[in-house]
Amino acid sequence: MWSVENKNSGDTGRPSANGTGASPDEGQTSSGVERALQVIFAVAAAKEPDIGVSELARSLGLSKAVVHRVVRTLVAADFFSFDERTRRYRLGPGAVSVGLAAMAQMEVPRIAQPHLERLVARTRETATLSVRYGYQRMYLTQVLSPQEIQMSVQLGRLYPLHAGGSSKAILAAMEPDEIHSCLASGPLDALTPITIQDSERLLEELELTRRRGYAVSLGERQQGAASVAAPVYEATGRVYGSISVCGPVSRLSAGETEEYGRLVKEAAAEVSRQLGYRPAQP
Repeated sequence: MWSVENKNSGDTGRPSANGTGASPDEGQTSSGVERALQVIFAVAAAKEPDIGVSELARSLGLSKAVVHRVVRTLVAADFFSFDERTRRYRLGPGAVSVGLAAMAQMEVPRIAQPHLERLVARTRETATLSVRYGYQRMYLTQVLSPQEIQMSVQLGRLYPLHAGGSSKAILAAMEPDEIHSCLASGPLDALTPITIQDSERLLEELELTRRRGYAVSLGERQQGAASVAAPVYEATGRVYGSISVCGPVSRLSAGETEEYGRLVKEAAAEVSRQLGYRPAQP
């Protein structure tokens, strides 16, 4: 139960569905849950990956004291994470788990599944679907390679957007201001010795990705692992995530990456179409 004080006396006297008046406790609980949901949605919709109590209070029209009580409860439940240094909040592991479960129950994995299976049949490598999560992304589902030596990915784990084929495909498809905000949000950490850590070089790589329609990674996120990925778009035109083919670097030569790039572009375009996306006509 949320212990948020209800300042609107009308809430506690609102008739219930069966025509009886709600008790004060019921009114307070309802008000607290509504405020918690307001805060959760505000953090999820924030342009930056984290946000402070003052910003939340202003955007929601609530007092800082009320917002602070709500976020403190959500931090205790692992739904939010709190940075002691910046005094800012972001969605935490609990939110990731809920989001992953919600995504798994949505249509996108079902829509993507036959396309992933066809990619595996054509390439004999693992095919994956990733979903964007703010300035990060996670693998939502995968179809494994039939080969004895195969790539497999960890579903539900968050990865940065600057390293790896699936990540770069998403980052390249974001709006320019979002890309620059993402790159300015923190250092480009080295996940392997060849991870791109220079923002100007990464922007050049993203431009190349946009021109050819797919991203290539040869050991940038994980040593020895290669991937080719293309972006998936929502009906609104916003990038949803990406589809990739991944395998050992030793099996993805220049010829394979070009062919796999064509295949993942086709698969991602068809999934996007089924999600309602219609690219702008030139």
